[in-house]
Amino acid sequence: MPVARPPEVFVRPLSMAEGQRLQRINRTAKDRVRLRRAMIVLASAQGWSVPDIADLAQVSQRYVRQVIHDFNETGFDALDPKWSGGAPKTIDDTTRTRICAIAGCDPRALGRPFSTWSLAKLCDYLIEQGIVAAISRETVRTILHDGGVSWQTTKTWKASNDPEFLPKMRRVLDLYDTPPPDGRVLCVDEFGPLNLMPRKGKAWRQVGRPARQRATYTRTQGVRHMLAALDLSTGRLTYRIRTRKRWPQFLDFLKVLRRRWPGERLFLVIDNYGPHKRPEVLAWCATNDIELVFLPTNASWLNWIECEFTALRYFALNGTDHRSHTEQNAAIAGYLRWRNTRARPKTHFAINSPIREPDYMINVA
Repeated sequence: MPVARPPEVFVRPLSMAEGQRLQRINRTAKDRVRLRRAMIVLASAQGWSVPDIADLAQVSQRYVRQVIHDFNETGFDALDPKWSGGAPKTIDDTTRTRICAIAGCDPRALGRPFSTWSLAKLCDYLIEQGIVAAISRETVRTILHDGGVSWQTTKTWKASNDPEFLPKMRRVLDLYDTPPPDGRVLCVDEFGPLNLMPRKGKAWRQVGRPARQRATYTRTQGVRHMLAALDLSTGRLTYRIRTRKRWPQFLDFLKVLRRRWPGERLFLVIDNYGPHKRPEVLAWCATNDIELVFLPTNASWLNWIECEFTALRYFALNGTDHRSHTEQNAAIAGYLRWRNTRARPKTHFAINSPIREPDYMINVA
């Protein structure tokens, strides 16, 4: 009898703002648990199957499914590590909810002459109003964290104003879903800048003996940029490292891809970076059987190669302190050789994924 496969699991439909937030976490998160979980959620949102995500992140399929289920239930709180233990609660849940509500209010609406709360001011207010008899700043901090209230900077955000957002998104997803029989689909993007500097990372060490890196350094050797392409038919990455990433370097990389797959029509999924749209680049592609498939503006998280860059940063660069670009390039090359020997064709693009449903298209628009 055939072995029954577990049902496919995907994250819920994401808004454009949520997709951008996930991409930002994948690029800047310092906590390894938060970074790994964000990578899993982003990959699932892009339509990766559970086995493929587990292989990318080097974790179990059970862990991947749990992260996806947790995100669907609690949202971005599921990305944070959960630590258990501690003393029993001395403040009841009703009071905790009230404290969270007060923290979210404008202090001026409550008769205070300032526009934001500090923990000390919030403690004083709670005691003066008789909400609690006594409370410390650390207790307030814990209550707010448990209640999903965090100290945040007010920021602006940009939704896609692309008038052709839906057609472009459908075009990209169609290429992911059913690659053209007469060509090859490649996801292309730039990674970098690659600086020479000590990078924070995580590693297994003896208790009390953390690894140390220099805190003072100078960068006198410039930066490098990696141009990379993910071949969906094999799952392999092709890349070149250059000193710049302007249109001549991008065009040279396209010529590398053209020589690598002669006689095939190439469909390149790329973002709207200026050099990608240079007249010289567009003219060369038109005469060399290459179609540039541009993502909607502010939607680069739809590019399948983004998760590969997160894994590259996590496994090859974090925790390193390379002193030359030759040394750093060799580390990147070693990781990508290891990765490419284990690559598998991206043939299962999760036809039932929420990102291909009509409601999802309306939601992100």
